[in-house]
Amino acid sequence: MAYPADLKYTKDHEWIRIAGDVAEIGITDYAQQQLGDVVYVELPEVGRQIAEGDSFGSIESVKAVSELFAPMGGQVIEVNPALKDHPESVNSRPHESWMVKIKLADPGATGSLLDSAGYERLVMT
Repeated sequence: MAYPADLKYTKDHEWIRIAGDVAEIGITDYAQQQLGDVVYVELPEVGRQIAEGDSFGSIESVKAVSELFAPMGGQVIEVNPALKDHPESVNSRPHESWMVKIKLADPGATGSLLDSAGYERLVMT
């Protein structure tokens, strides 16, 4: 799968879509392939502060439970309600199925993130 150029990526296989000072966060196609069929997503409460690299929830598949890590820091302003009843959408539409929206503490702090080409190189090795 091609990794969308409008997203930034982490080495932990999360993506982030930044629009001004708000960002959506989800997991990559590579991550969902490694997990297998997703059966449950645990997400944080709205209002929670998260720092870059913090665990903000977990994702459970038929194979494993994995933590979700924040690509950037900020305050959770929304969680995706559709994932409660349809966690499997992460498998079918990984780059559209955002998990949380955060108000970024520092929208310019993208230095540790990868662009799509850098992420593709990471998962090809």
